[in-house]
Amino acid sequence: MPTNADIRCRFDDTGRVWMRQAISGATLNRLRAQSAIGKNPGARLSADGPLSDTISDARFTQHIRAVWPGMRPVRIVSFDKNAGANLGVPWHQDRVIAVREKAALSGFSNWSKKHGAWHCEPPASLLQQMLFVRIHLDDNAPGNGAMEIALGSHNTGKVPAAEAEPIAEQYPSELTAAHAGDVLIMSMLILHLSRPAIQPVNRRVLRVDYADFALPEPLAWAA
Repeated sequence: MPTNADIRCRFDDTGRVWMRQAISGATLNRLRAQSAIGKNPGARLSADGPLSDTISDARFTQHIRAVWPGMRPVRIVSFDKNAGANLGVPWHQDRVIAVREKAALSGFSNWSKKHGAWHCEPPASLLQQMLFVRIHLDDNAPGNGAMEIALGSHNTGKVPAAEAEPIAEQYPSELTAAHAGDVLIMSMLILHLSRPAIQPVNRRVLRVDYADFALPEPLAWAA
């Protein structure tokens, strides 16, 4: 059984750790119902309310807090890759956070409003303190467009979009094949891609960003 120190060491080295079979059947069904987005390929969901409560109370979040004390969900996005929404995304980093209000603050840039919430790109120093967690609500396999990650690429820091592919190719890649109920914990700065599915079937995933700190005033988390 790996210790918390072992988990942190593996995470610092590769940018990811797996929690296999981390979610019970009842919790998995509740997450599916609370995160349903109809025919949309993806949607940002409220980090306040029943879904956030289910995530916060789940056993896997307790395990996360044992390794990274104080972590809580600050942004939730639901994805459903299916026959009607089967797009690929090239190598990239997701570097945005959701905040309550827009504010002019040094180091915070690329402001946009999405689904009623302000988003921006914070300094790398803040992103490095956060976790990017994928909750697999269905099996993810090569045939249905499982995500691919570049192990160790989080140590590069912020990567310009034009340099993402050549930098990702310098690192070993991992196809994140998973069963429903598996949880993948990653660095916010890890390079990743998603290829179109060869055999499109529902591939529902929740992305949850965790943080253990308050944003500098006057900014505040949207949650």
